[in-house]
Amino acid sequence: MTLRDAWEAEAANWVEWARRAGHDSYGRFHRDAFLELLPPPGRRTLDVGCGEGRLARDMKALGHSVAAVDAAPSMVAHAREADPDGEYVLASGSELPFPDGSADLVVAFMSLQDMDDPEGAVREAWRVLERGGRLCIALVHPINSAGTFESDEDDAAFVIRDSYFERRRYVDTIEKDTLRMTFTSDHRSLEGWLAPFADTGFLLERVREVPATDNPRWRRLPLFLHVRALKP
Repeated sequence: MTLRDAWEAEAANWVEWARRAGHDSYGRFHRDAFLELLPPPGRRTLDVGCGEGRLARDMKALGHSVAAVDAAPSMVAHAREADPDGEYVLASGSELPFPDGSADLVVAFMSLQDMDDPEGAVREAWRVLERGGRLCIALVHPINSAGTFESDEDDAAFVIRDSYFERRRYVDTIEKDTLRMTFTSDHRSLEGWLAPFADTGFLLERVREVPATDNPRWRRLPLFLHVRALKP
């Protein structure tokens, strides 16, 4: 199964999961920190891998002119339903239907790890960005996706049993507050995720490792990774 098909199959579950107040990691760990990472609104912001559209809606509220894309048809349909006046396009991140240099900001929020061709998505971000434009991403931190805690105890050991460096598919099924969601993503090392940026020509401006300050275990290790890169 492709990653696109895996997320298409989970679209209805994801909408429930993402839109229940206080349920997902977005509000707890991401929203304010990631939005602060973005440059001020410019002429065009592309949201690549928009899912059900929550970040696109938040960026619009802050003044961004947003066009959002996702490869899963049901995700695009849910995003359009929630924001009928928004621009939501069915497209792959590695084949963006926008002209060269047409944007000054590309965002891939928690989506590169769920794309079948993330290297192609980085190259496409470079193509559609004007010079001086920026690409901002959020990912599951490679430490997080590489291992697991041995228990729920505050001082539990974190163990990486498989190779940290090996690229691999992983599937997590989580049940929380009567909701069930299956997350299917790819693990890569930190170098594996960031090498395509350097290979394409991006310059890294900011790298942030995001812990969970309210969780004793995840205060010790990063949950997520936020990156801002410049097209010089």
